[in-house]
Amino acid sequence: MTAEPWVSVDQIAEHLGVTRDSIYRWIDRKGLPAHRVGRLWKFQVSEVDDWVRAGGADDEKTKDSTGNRA
Repeated sequence: MTAEPWVSVDQIAEHLGVTRDSIYRWIDRKGLPAHRVGRLWKFQVSEVDDWVRAGGADDEKTKDSTGNRA
């Protein structure tokens, strides 16, 4: 069985059709599944796709700094 390759911020942004800034914001605010490798963020497409399907990118799930819905 071949292991799934790790992809970069640019690659996952292109896969999702969003900007790099959105990816970094989703990591910080919405729990986008990302793994830190040194100073780089790496992703597995299957994890990100599962997160999107579960509603992780939904605007309604955004919370402000107090933990309340924004």
